[in-house]
Formats: sequence, structure tokens, C-alpha cells
Amino acid sequence: MSLGLSFDDLMQYTAWQRGRWLAWFRNHPDALKLSVGPNGDGRFTTVGDLVKHIVSAEKRYVQRLAGEPLSDLATLASDDAGALFSAGDESRRELALLIKRFPEQEWDTPRTFKILSFQVVTTPKKIVAHVLIHEIRHWAQIATICRVNGLPGEFHDFLASPVWGGGFGSA
Repeated sequence: MSLGLSFDDLMQYTAWQRGRWLAWFRNHPDALKLSVGPNGDGRFTTVGDLVKHIVSAEKRYVQRLAGEPLSDLATLASDDAGALFSAGDESRRELALLIKRFPEQEWDTPRTFKILSFQVVTTPKKIVAHVLIHEIRHWAQIATICRVNGLPGEFHDFLASPVWGGGFGSA
């Protein structure tokens, strides 16, 4: 039984999350400099690096699917919420346009990509799903890092979002 969850629904949810995080980081700019801890793989050292990774991954996956060269986002500042979320707005517009224009018959056609040091064989549909789920996972990671460092945030659960209606507040 299909319940009808779509890419559009997940894009609305993550757009809502991004809006809430941008406002939160503007009120807590030093949170972008919080350490992600000692047990990572070395690619990201701060919360800002994780936000940058969310944006960079989305942009690069869109570029891979479009057959374009990959952008180098090394100069994007990890401690500037405005710059990070502006880049995120751009990558999201590009993702939405890709979804709108992607040939219907190619969504389930496997492709081979080199990602980091891996060869990945997957469909464009799975890549888009991954981009959106990947972002959701990292926002949860960021929320946890901020919370354990004494900076609790707001509810970001899907249940609290405006997607599919409803409401969420104190009883």
C-alpha cells in the first residue's frame, strides 16, 4: 500500500527545517563553531562543516545526475549562516529544477558514479531520495550536538512540520 510520500513532501519538510535552522543559527552564530566530537572520519570538525556538507552534497549529486562538473565549495565559509543557507537555497533550486526536467523514463535506469573513493551503481530516483534523507539525518545529528553543548533547539520532527497539515504545540 502506498501512502503517497513524495520527493515534494520531503523537499517541503527539509525546506521548513532549513528555515528554522537559519533563524536559529542567526540567534546562535557560535553554534556553527561547535565541535562535532573526536569520533568522526575527519572530514567535518564543526557543526558549520556539517551544514556545508548538506549543501555541498545536494549540489554535487544534482551535478552528477546532470552530467556536469562538480563544484568546489572549499571557499564557502562554514561559520557564516547567511552564506551557507544562501548556497543551500541555490542547490535546492537546482534540485527542484532537475526533478522537474528529468526524463521520466530515466528515473529507474541505473548509473555508475565515482563518489569519494567508491564506485556507486544506483538509480537517479535513489540518489534524490538519498539527498533528502541524508539531509534529514544530518539535521538530527546537528540538533544532538547543539543540545549536548547546552543549546537546545526547537522541534524539527516531521510531525511538527506544516507538511500534510496539522499542528504542534504545548497542551
